[in-house]
Amino acid sequence: MYKSTASQTALPTYDDIIFQARNRAYGAFDLRRQYRPTLSRALGLGIALFLGALAAPTLYAHFWPQALMRHDQSMTEATLTKLAEPPVEPPITLPPTETAPAVNTVKNLPLVVMPEADVIEEDLPPTTDQLENATSGTETAQGTGDIDIIAAPEASTPTIKEKALEVESKPEAPFVTVEQQPEYPGGLDALRAFLGKNLNYPRSAASAGVSGRVYVSFVVNTDGSLTDIQVLKGIGFGCDEEAVRVMQKMPHWRPGKQAGRAVRVKYNLPISFTLE
Repeated sequence: MYKSTASQTALPTYDDIIFQARNRAYGAFDLRRQYRPTLSRALGLGIALFLGALAAPTLYAHFWPQALMRHDQSMTEATLTKLAEPPVEPPITLPPTETAPAVNTVKNLPLVVMPEADVIEEDLPPTTDQLENATSGTETAQGTGDIDIIAAPEASTPTIKEKALEVESKPEAPFVTVEQQPEYPGGLDALRAFLGKNLNYPRSAASAGVSGRVYVSFVVNTDGSLTDIQVLKGIGFGCDEEAVRVMQKMPHWRPGKQAGRAVRVKYNLPISFTLE
């Protein structure tokens, strides 16, 4: 029977097994063997420094309490310095108020029926001469006499021109879309016939060979007259002016209607200039 003794060899470690068939003289074996002890010492040193930093204020207050008291006292004295008092502004004095001027008043009490024997002169109503430069009141008093009476301006009769300006009202804005659009008398065929008869092709446009459409905008009033004639898009060479001239020569249209009544309507019309 075999017994374990202290002289028996120790069991091989993990590092011994790894470096069993390798050269241990290059330092890798010593580094691996010393890694765990070094890590443990570093961890313990870090914990000790951390706990020492936490306990440093307590230890300092325990061993040097007088220094902390002097520091706190100096800080307290510095923060309790007295602030300078703000300057006292003088009180604002208001100008004396002026009393309103008084007017002359004449005693004028309501009429009371009483016996003739009891009537005294002071109870009689004031005369027109007394009320000429005074007003009626409960007592007779003398005023200051410095009140200027401002008379109302006399109303002047308005002239015919002023009456016309008062009656004249601002025209309504023209409609763009209405229930019943304005129409040339006779319809589109009559409109084409009018344009073909009165429209003259400008010589400059014919010489340059220019043709196209001139878009004209105008307003058809409630009486059918045409106003605000403008060229929205033209082709030049005298065609725009010719289109405006023909529109100014055009007879009255049938006005547009909205809700059964005639209204002003804005209308756009293309006029064609074609070379034959």
